Amino acid sequence: METKIARVPFAAVIIKLLQGPIYADDKNIWRDLLGWQSAIQEYFGKIGMELIITEQDGFARIIQPEADEFDDSPLPRLMKKQALNYEATLLAVMLREGLEEFDVKADGTKFYLTQKEIKERIELFYKEQSNKSKLWKDLSKPITSLTNIGILKLNREDIVNKDNNQYEIKRIIKAFISNEKLEEIKNKLNNYVNTIQQ
Repeated sequence: METKIARVPFAAVIIKLLQGPIYADDKNIWRDLLGWQSAIQEYFGKIGMELIITEQDGFARIIQPEADEFDDSPLPRLMKKQALNYEATLLAVMLREGLEEFDVKADGTKFYLTQKEIKERIELFYKEQSNKSKLWKDLSKPITSLTNIGILKLNREDIVNKDNNQYEIKRIIKAFISNEKLEEIKNKLNNYVNTIQQ
């Protein structure tokens, strides 16, 4: 007769974390995450993963630390690293800056932008009209890239006019782009734009 293995009481949290970030909005899962924090940390530690909880911004995620170069049997990667192209990186930087500005002057915790507002922010980055159209022909591709990795979430869709689509900028963007990284990327992007505009 098969012995039934007892399920850990925080199984739902483990599964949610394997699917992607957990947010404080998901009140039941968030409560369980904080309540079982040590046990969950230990669980992931045993399989070479690390639980990161950012209570201040209301999200948690798991990361897989880089393998030690002297490790004889490195673990396979659970999560593939996704390289963002130029347009998606530029968009991520604009959104990260926008979130900083929002946090300084707003009381709300959620930051929303329509596709039209995203376009307007991007256009400020280019002085030449020709470069705007050349580098920003299709806004849907970088938006899709950032939606796929959980930085953007479609909040309200307008099938007739995509410019009215509203997106929530998820706070997980802070984990992807720290303040130091933001400055570093901005400098690189400025150099790139200056080069092509000369």
